[in-house]
Amino acid sequence: MPMRAEFPSPNFGPRRNGVLPDLIVLHYTAMPSCAEAAARLCDAAAEVSAHYLISERGAVQALVPEELRAWHAGAGGWGGAQDVNSRSIGIELANPGDAPFSEPQMAALEGVLADVMARWQIPAARVIGHSDMAPGRKADPGPRFDWQRLARRGLSVWPEPGAEPGDFRADARRFGYPDVADDLLLAAFRLRFRPMAQGPLDAVDAVWAADLAARFPVDAVAFAA
Repeated sequence: MPMRAEFPSPNFGPRRNGVLPDLIVLHYTAMPSCAEAAARLCDAAAEVSAHYLISERGAVQALVPEELRAWHAGAGGWGGAQDVNSRSIGIELANPGDAPFSEPQMAALEGVLADVMARWQIPAARVIGHSDMAPGRKADPGPRFDWQRLARRGLSVWPEPGAEPGDFRADARRFGYPDVADDLLLAAFRLRFRPMAQGPLDAVDAVWAADLAARFPVDAVAFAA
């Protein structure tokens, strides 16, 4: 897995309030090429960055040191985390937004995820998409991203059958989704777990959200308070 050792992006700062990374946020670049994405992520005027950029061919470029705060997440939240940039590692995947993710790119991502998760002791349930933390504002890594593949490798999570359906909104919030309008919440949930689903909330949505909430409640102490 080729990786450049330098950190060329000037767009970073200290993590606020001494927090350490406990989330990983996945993105797509939504740009025509990896080179253009790298140029933007390293442009001081753009004021955006990520810790890693992975090309379609699986080349990994480290842009910002992990211990520093990259500017990739913006407004949104996950559980009790509102300043997601201070709490997370950001990984950009070179992809225009409507194309499949290549096998070399996915394999490289899996290697980066495994390393980062081990280094910072980040559990699989805290690997999320930009669309998860910013429903309605962001759609990446999009409907063509294979979340189930990551879950099979212990690098993310996936619902299991057998749960009793509950209150979808309460369960989605308990899993980590932010407090947004019901339609945005359902759209974000489906974008990740059921990208082909259409229509109003159904039993599958309710069962899957209940299972995720039961097995992976986010920030359990904060939600119990």
